[in-house]
Formats: sequence, C-alpha cells, structure tokens
Amino acid sequence: MTEQRSYPAALSVVTAVFFIWGFLTSLNDILIPHLKSLFSLNYAQAMLVQSCFFGAYFIMSLPAGKLVSKLGYKGGIVAGLLVAGMGALGFVPAAQGHSYYTFLAALFILASGITVLQVAANPYVTLLGPERTASSRINLAQALNALGTTLGPHFGGLLILSAATLSATQLAGLPSAQQLAYRAQQAHAVQGPYIGLAITLFVLAVIFWLLKMPSLINATEQGDERQHGIREVLAKPHVLFGVLGIFAYCGAEVSVSSTMVNYLSMPEIGGMTEQQAANWVSYFWGGAMIGRLVGSSLMLRFNPGKLVGLFALVNVLLLATTINSHGMIATISVVAIGLFNSIMFPTIFSLGIAKLGSMTSKASALLIMAIVGAAVIPYLQGRLSDHIGVQDAFILPLLCYLYIAFYGFKGSRVK
Repeated sequence: MTEQRSYPAALSVVTAVFFIWGFLTSLNDILIPHLKSLFSLNYAQAMLVQSCFFGAYFIMSLPAGKLVSKLGYKGGIVAGLLVAGMGALGFVPAAQGHSYYTFLAALFILASGITVLQVAANPYVTLLGPERTASSRINLAQALNALGTTLGPHFGGLLILSAATLSATQLAGLPSAQQLAYRAQQAHAVQGPYIGLAITLFVLAVIFWLLKMPSLINATEQGDERQHGIREVLAKPHVLFGVLGIFAYCGAEVSVSSTMVNYLSMPEIGGMTEQQAANWVSYFWGGAMIGRLVGSSLMLRFNPGKLVGLFALVNVLLLATTINSHGMIATISVVAIGLFNSIMFPTIFSLGIAKLGSMTSKASALLIMAIVGAAVIPYLQGRLSDHIGVQDAFILPLLCYLYIAFYGFKGSRVK
C-alpha cells in the first residue's frame, strides 16, 4: 500500500529544507547588530527585523494553509521555497539602495515563504514512509532544523560581521564620501550571503519539483470544526494558557538571542568583537539542540509540565545572573539559557492541544499564530534597552519565563 512506501530522495530534500529555514531564522541574530550599526539605529528600530520576520507567521499562516490546501504538500513546499528565494533576492535592491525599510520588506517576504514551508513540510515528512516511523522522521527533520540554527550565527559572523564596524559617533566624524563608501561596503557584506541563499532555495525548489512523487494525502482529523468557535476553544484553560505560553516563550527566546551580540560586545560583559560574539550565539542555539536530545529522554521519566516549569525557573535564575553580573559569569549565564529553552516549544505545544478531540486543529492554529510573540516582545525589549540599558532590559524575558513556569506547574493541567 502507498502508506507503507518510503521516499528517501524526497525525505533528503525536505530535511535540507528544515536545515535552510533554521539557518535563515538564526541568521537574524547576526543581521540585527549589523543593520543597527549600518543605519545608526536604536535598539527598538533594530528589533523591527524580528517584528517583520515573525509577524509574517501571524499574518500569513492562514493564507499559507489555504495555499497548501490548493497546491498540495509538494506544491506548497515548492511555492514556499520560491517565495523565500524571492525574499532573499530582495536584499540586493535593499543593499544597493541603502534602505532599511527595503531590508524589512525583503525579510517579510522571506519569512512568508518560510511560513508556507512550515505549514507544508511538517505534515509532509510524516507521509514519506510508514506510519509507525513518522515520529522518527519528524525528529530527524527537527534535528536538521536545530543544526541550521546552530550553524547560522557562526557563518553569519564570518560573512557579515567580519569587517570592523564604526560607532555612530565615529561614522559621523567621517567625510561624506567616506561615509557613503563605508555604508556601501557594509551593505555589500549582507548582499553576498543572501544571494547565495536565494540560489540555494531556488535550486531546492527545482529539485523538489522534478522528483517523481505520488499524490500523498494526509488523513488529518476531520472533526466537526464548524461546531467549535475560537471562543469555545479558548474557554479551555490549558489552551488559553498554552497560547500565552507560546507567545511568551517565542518572545523570550528571540529577545535573548537577538540582543546577545550587542550584550556580549559591551566592555563590562565580554568586550568581544561582533564576530566573536556571533560564535557565542551559535553556542546558544547549539545548547538548544543538545537540550532537545537530552530532554526527550527525560520526558520518559518525568512529568512534561513539571519539567517545563523547572527549566523555566532555571532560566529565571540565569537571567537574574545575566542582569546582575559581569565578565565570563554574565557570558556563560546568557548562553546557557539556550540549553534550557530546548524542550519548551514542543512541550508547551503538546500540552496545549491535549485531550481536545475535534477542537485540536483550531487549537493548533492558535498556538502557531502565537509565535507572533517573537515579533512583539523583542521590540518591547528594544524599547526597554533604549531607556534602561541592554543588561537591565533582560527583565522582560525573565518575566516571560516566570509565566512559563506557572504554565508548566499549574496552567497546563487539563480541567
């Protein structure tokens, strides 16, 4: 039967897609300090990078679902790759025109493509082989995604942050001609890597389109969704608290990673160059990858909700240390947060849709849309950084993890 067949060639391409979108997502952490320096932005303005990127998840998730329904999983993946490729190519006119808002528009298009990929690729992986090994395949794909988020900052540091950057004061002291030359050089550093990524995305789209694949149809739940409105779904406390939990988690994780390069570059913290700090961002995401592997085995022995609550409390302590310390202690404490982030998203998500029956689909959609927290909270932290300083602004993700601790210990209970 069709459901028992395996498609290793297609699975290889899809896992490569997971790697690429992880790489692109974590590359934002390198793009933020670079564009901040290039355009002399304050922290709130620089965080608009994440607002545009993750705002696309909220705005485009429903249209993406309709597109995938029309084109099918294979066609949806191809469309997502093409849209993401066009977004990456948008960095060319943005760099040549020295326009920050054109960069933001390109990022929104890029993230819209990734949103389509998220909607299409996750269920598609489960269909590329026997049902009994579906979990194994999705874990493999997610592992490749985590590898992409780990390597993205490292290569971004080498390709984008390798040149010495000037402060706003230093830049203002240069003659106009030298200022233009400097901005052109810094813009070109962004343009090259994203052209390479655009080519990679287009090549993957062609390869996937040419693969001889049968029409795979997912036997998704066909609960009577029309009988359940959003209010009825959110009336379940563990769903409502779960939506807020995803919002808080995504916002906290992205806030910390987005601020890390600027934080570690501070003389009293790490005194690093931006390129050196980028390597520590890789360690942050690498810790999340390792923690995911360790956490999956821990969940076989311990209650998932309590484990999430415990990990959240550890991150509260790490952030308190980050706020109140300096030097290597502050460096290690902020990087270690990634290790304890590892299990949070998948566990909060699974707890949020527990025992919902035909309401599961709507609850899942609401939880995915809550990723918009990564667009809102980093911007708010940027505003805080402009007023009270980068280090003290970590109080905002600390509060987010306090809420996640509440969710893990109490809010996730099904009533």
